[in-house]
Amino acid sequence: VQLQASGGGLVPAGGSLRLSCAASGRTFSSYNMGWFRQAPGKERQFVAAVSGSGDDTYYTDSVKGRFTISRDNAKNTVYLQMNSLKPEDTAVYYCAAGVQLSTAAYWGQGTQVTVSS
Repeated sequence: VQLQASGGGLVPAGGSLRLSCAASGRTFSSYNMGWFRQAPGKERQFVAAVSGSGDDTYYTDSVKGRFTISRDNAKNTVYLQMNSLKPEDTAVYYCAAGVQLSTAAYWGQGTQVTVSS
């Protein structure tokens, strides 16, 4: 599985961004998909995940109510809608496939999200 993330950028606090991750392969719907992030000097952190069908979603506490993960299996794409962004959301965001707990089987290249105060 190859993953290509996009949609990062610079946004003021309180703003919104939508990240997209396009996946290759014909078995996309069989994978739990997720997003992780890594801020400078910090360990990589789980952000959100969605089941293969899209019926179940999971979030880390700090983004609940602000971020929404979704997927379109017809387009082999997973999304992360990020609203009410905070400076502490600044990080490189990584798309992942085959997510289980705090790790994943496949990783994308990362996209930078910077939230200015």
